[in-house]
Amino acid sequence: MEKIKQELARVFDDNLHTKQWHNYVDYTIIALILLSTLEVFLSTYDSVVERYGIVLKVIDYFTTAFFTIEVSLRIWAADQIDPKYKGFWGRVRYCFSFYGLIDILATYPFYLHFIFPIPYVALKALRIARLLRIFRYIKAFNILSRALKSKKDEMVVSLQFLCIITVLLSFILFFVEHEAQPDVYNNGWISVLWAFAQYIGDPGGFADTPPITVCGRIIACIIGVLGIAIFAVPAGLVASAFSEVMEKDERKEKAAGWAEKLQLAFERKLDRPTGFQIAPRYVSVVEIQARLGLKEDEILDAVGIDNHFRLINLSCTRPADEHPEDKLAVENFMINTIYGQCIDRKSKITIFAPSNIVDPICGWWAYYLAKIGGFNYIGRELGQTRPYQSFYTYKPEEHYDGNQEFMDDVNRLVDSKDKWIISVMPASGANEPSFPTQFHFTYGAKKGDETYNDPNITIHDIASFDAMYKAFDQLLMDKYNLQTDQQRYHTNADSKYFARHLNHKVNAIALRVAWSVLCWDMRAIQIAQDLAEMLNQHICHQSNPEVPELKQKGIGYTDYTD
Repeated sequence: MEKIKQELARVFDDNLHTKQWHNYVDYTIIALILLSTLEVFLSTYDSVVERYGIVLKVIDYFTTAFFTIEVSLRIWAADQIDPKYKGFWGRVRYCFSFYGLIDILATYPFYLHFIFPIPYVALKALRIARLLRIFRYIKAFNILSRALKSKKDEMVVSLQFLCIITVLLSFILFFVEHEAQPDVYNNGWISVLWAFAQYIGDPGGFADTPPITVCGRIIACIIGVLGIAIFAVPAGLVASAFSEVMEKDERKEKAAGWAEKLQLAFERKLDRPTGFQIAPRYVSVVEIQARLGLKEDEILDAVGIDNHFRLINLSCTRPADEHPEDKLAVENFMINTIYGQCIDRKSKITIFAPSNIVDPICGWWAYYLAKIGGFNYIGRELGQTRPYQSFYTYKPEEHYDGNQEFMDDVNRLVDSKDKWIISVMPASGANEPSFPTQFHFTYGAKKGDETYNDPNITIHDIASFDAMYKAFDQLLMDKYNLQTDQQRYHTNADSKYFARHLNHKVNAIALRVAWSVLCWDMRAIQIAQDLAEMLNQHICHQSNPEVPELKQKGIGYTDYTD
């Protein structure tokens, strides 16, 4: 069903330059909007209704049925059109958006005629609103709307200034004209009415009270000049806004082209120890410049326009005492939710990467751990980085973008006591010291407590975890000369730990992996494969599943995320 919704989102993207059959759908919608509008117009002629009434009624019912299905599918697929429309309240938000409201008003009220005694003609008048839907397909209207929005503050200020000056001049006009013609200018409202009527040419003749004094005529001339300004100033603002919007669009189109080119930098490469085709964990800015010929500002624009890229500084993956030099790189990832990525593989285990947005490379390794093992995956990729609000902790009284949606998804994936959630985060980098161990397992006890005696630990299937941990610890030492620890240097005993707030008391583990492994060890994917095997063997009681996509060449994560 998700794939169907994704395809519908592509159909309803309002872009007339996508796949050919998508365009056919767009043009069909436009044609039926015009046909529906023509039907409403022709139904205003009694002679036409008398002769072709049946045809008009068939057109009316057919277009209404078509748009009912189309609008319903738009609402259903709204979360794929934009992640902010996810969930019930997200759909409500979509329905109250500009085009969503037009869709509903022009379609669903038709059915009220069969329930309530509402005149059908009154409901049919709403059908004209459907013509506004064409705006979403016409670039000119989009540009005009954005131009007006960009200059609305300046236009409001200029209008306020002109109104205040006009009121002042109209009062002066009253005082100088009242002496000359007291019967005409017998109150201040007459002068105010006359002054503002000049701006619209006094079409009704309701302010036919011209001044006759010299001073009054001078004021009238000033008001005449302001009458030019009241239209010239907004026109000038809109013209400059048009220019700015079109320049931004041109820059945006170029940036979209650079983003497509940048995607090529993430061509999957063979990981020789596993035989898997793996997307690069990162590509340095210098390498992109050398291989793709993109300039630094073009790379930054491409990253800024495409939510699937992130600029990272690799120096934060080294301990500060090593005095690492700054090294800019680009990271690639996929998104399908308001907070990042959620993949439901119907597994007993869910891998959660809560800090991808601020911690480079961690999401790459966590994603492949889940992919290789066939586990569910949740990755935090979107949101604000400063001040950073972590999903690893949960404060019910605080609300920030994506947090509730994330908690809903986690509760959906780990919906029973036998489920497991493993949070993957980095260690031994930035301001954190280096530790003699590279894999740090924590499960809710206090730092330094390597037993399972603490009543607040977040695992209850201790036997399965202990067997998995011991097997993985032995394998790391024998095969990679790497070490693990339990609670020795880290802890997640905090009451704000998100796993303590889930609907079910599931098995929750936090795994911190040294950046030296995540970012710099060429065996990282092989280690992920071995850890996935241990998790499957001791927790799911199966072997790693076959994943044919991991053997296929390609670019990044395209057709590679299920």
